[in-house]
Amino acid sequence: MRLRVAHSSIYRYDPPATGVIQVLRLTPRNHDGQYITDWRIDLTPDVRLAARDDAFGNITHVFTADGPLDELHVDVCGQVETQSANGVVHGTVERFPPGLYLRDTALTEADAAIRDFAKKIHVTAGDDALAALHGLLDGLHEDMRCDTASRGDNPEPSNAAKSFALKHGTPLDLAHIFIGAAHVIGIPARCISGYFRKPAADNAQETAHAWAEAYVADLGWVAFDPANGFCPTDTHIRVAVGLDYLGAAPMRGTRLGAGGETLAVDIKVDQ
Repeated sequence: MRLRVAHSSIYRYDPPATGVIQVLRLTPRNHDGQYITDWRIDLTPDVRLAARDDAFGNITHVFTADGPLDELHVDVCGQVETQSANGVVHGTVERFPPGLYLRDTALTEADAAIRDFAKKIHVTAGDDALAALHGLLDGLHEDMRCDTASRGDNPEPSNAAKSFALKHGTPLDLAHIFIGAAHVIGIPARCISGYFRKPAADNAQETAHAWAEAYVADLGWVAFDPANGFCPTDTHIRVAVGLDYLGAAPMRGTRLGAGGETLAVDIKVDQ
């Protein structure tokens, strides 16, 4: 499938900011089943982007913009060729062994309720890790309500325990629960940010998508999308990876100077 992405983020500052520093993880890499044919990031005001790879192999761009700034525009457009691989991910940049992704963070750490949820599914699946992961996927999709309200590109994510107790959360929150539950049963798992083409005719979105990957012996990394209840297909574009969403967030940064900040995001993913 050939997917076209148009992603616009507009920051507004009141009073004007004296400066802005941002780190962007908005550029996908090629891997098996994903080939980038065209990709561009434009900024207003026009500032220099410094490109580098982060510790996880994500393509990042860092920039500073001097004020006074009333607005900051970040516009991404690109085209990607995708092929479905039943969720199996091959050909990615891997800087660390899978065991690193057993590490919990404040956002993914499981509480007693998540541990009970994971252990019950583990008992049913036995030694079949893939079956256990699909059990986690199905259980979260059935029991959790997925919120569609946007938190913007700089969300304040809930931790896994809080979202699991509320029985609802954003795709990012569900990914954090999945990661924490996978860790409980000894399976490395990590957070992925990217784009998802919705099947609806009006596919305008207010935030980037998030899902999880888990490591299965003899298969490698396998992707799971708890928000949609299936393994990612050619409707997904994989952009960045991290222990949790803070390490894979599309945009993170800081505003210099006092005052308020608002963010408007518009994302369209078309075939």
